[in-house]
Amino acid sequence: MEKRYAMYFFSTTTFNQTTMHCLFQTRLRQAIMHFFSRRLFCPAALFLMITTLVVSMPTPICATESASDRLAGLAGFMNRGMSDWGIPGMAVAVVEHGELVYARGFGVRKLGSDQAVDEHTIFGMASLTKAMTATALGMLVDEGKLHWDDKVRDHLPWFSLSDPWVSAQLSIRDLLSHRVGIGRLTGNRLRFMPGRDPKTIAGFLSHMPFEQPYRSGYVYSNMMYMVAGMVLEAASGMPWDKFMAERIFAPLGMNSASTTITQISDNNNAAWPHQEIFGEVQPIPRRNFDNIGPAASVNASVTDMARWIMFQLGESGVYNGNRLISRENILETHQPHQLFRLEDPMTEPLRAYGLGWGLRQYEGYRVSQHRGATDGMTSFLVLLPEKNLGVLVVSNLFCNFRPAVVNYILDNMLGIERDKDWHAHFFEAYREEKAKAMERRAAIEGRRIKNTSPSRPLEAYTGDYDHIVYDNARISLGEDGRLIMQLWDDEEMIADLEHWHYDTFRAHWRNPSMREKFITFDLDQYGEVTQLNVKFTLRQVLISVGIYPTDYYRIVEYRRLNKQ
Repeated sequence: MEKRYAMYFFSTTTFNQTTMHCLFQTRLRQAIMHFFSRRLFCPAALFLMITTLVVSMPTPICATESASDRLAGLAGFMNRGMSDWGIPGMAVAVVEHGELVYARGFGVRKLGSDQAVDEHTIFGMASLTKAMTATALGMLVDEGKLHWDDKVRDHLPWFSLSDPWVSAQLSIRDLLSHRVGIGRLTGNRLRFMPGRDPKTIAGFLSHMPFEQPYRSGYVYSNMMYMVAGMVLEAASGMPWDKFMAERIFAPLGMNSASTTITQISDNNNAAWPHQEIFGEVQPIPRRNFDNIGPAASVNASVTDMARWIMFQLGESGVYNGNRLISRENILETHQPHQLFRLEDPMTEPLRAYGLGWGLRQYEGYRVSQHRGATDGMTSFLVLLPEKNLGVLVVSNLFCNFRPAVVNYILDNMLGIERDKDWHAHFFEAYREEKAKAMERRAAIEGRRIKNTSPSRPLEAYTGDYDHIVYDNARISLGEDGRLIMQLWDDEEMIADLEHWHYDTFRAHWRNPSMREKFITFDLDQYGEVTQLNVKFTLRQVLISVGIYPTDYYRIVEYRRLNKQ
């Protein structure tokens, strides 16, 4: 009887989510459950308790207040933030109770252009792609073509990592939850072997050292999602990009969506990527991420991505009355599979990673979310399932204004009043971080020893170099007599070498968005050049400052094969 009455009170329209303030709902539910748990059942007493609680609560938000009313100040907030951060263009979408209640663009698609961003402008979704890949695999689980805990070798018998036991045990669930232990190879600014196909790249991964032992912790890995896309193709008989187009984009009506920049032309309503380089925000080239497409290559408008949000919320896995994936398997992507360590586990809410989703809380509400960042494109998608609410924010500049916008929207949609200015909060933190990063960069440059020369004539450094994971590098002399470095025989991976000191050079990539890096040559006892050491930045402290300083890097030792 107690349970039946509790369900009645939770289902009655008096306490429906659309008509009462979220804080009131939460406290009311807690009180009712406490009432029944203590077996104090008495309708009269219960009525008295609820009446007292209602009187003591603040006035709820008006049920008829529209999203436009709640977000009336968003345009001003956006314009102020975009001006301070120097962001050319952004777009926002808000979904509530299965409807797109707000969609708008701000700014311009490209600096120097008067083409405005609108709700249909295409942006790179970057790592929001990961949840789509996980969902696609869930569809195959429904069809019995694979299972979450299948071994990768069940579908890719040739696949191998550097540890034979891990190679045999590695599961699809491992790939999608970042618990394999294989992390970044080159970071966000450099694409790893952009001209190679995924199977070739996977062959190099077979020699990659582990950053952490298998299943011992969280190591973010785009490469493992690349492998997941290969599993999907092996199990379905359909390439990943075609599967996405036919099984996700088409049923959801995501007409602007694509899996490659090759499907975007200058005639499209598409944003152009930008980056702050040496203090100036400027357009940068679009770059192809097809070889790791399942991790980061989806492009779409916020209007079309709103359909993806609706597909996740409400009756999860259903769109326009059509079930595309079972509730069980779409919810599996939102289950915690990798827990994050907390500073204070007694008070902090749990944080975890699912299958393509980060899991946390916002003001007591369960959240599924993911951020994305590729060259000059950033995204942030947040779902609050309990409120049937989803928010997407995208921009065409790599910066940290996105969480400020997301928090502003959530607060206003939830009716949370606070004195905090989210833009000021994130922008001041950025300015402090940038000042510290600039100091560290200046300290590195201050240690440059002046008036030194290379140990040998520049011709002595030329030749081919090799590494078991990072393949080939070539050092040659340019027409101006300066050294040039080329990686992987790729015309996009060419850098001009500036002598730094002794046998160290600073490499300046010809694509300025890739910034710079340090390389050093080793000599043997006879003065012969034997090795090229390339410092790959896996994550810079702050991209607007440059590739260095960095606290997360890998020095790759290329051995000399021959002189040029």
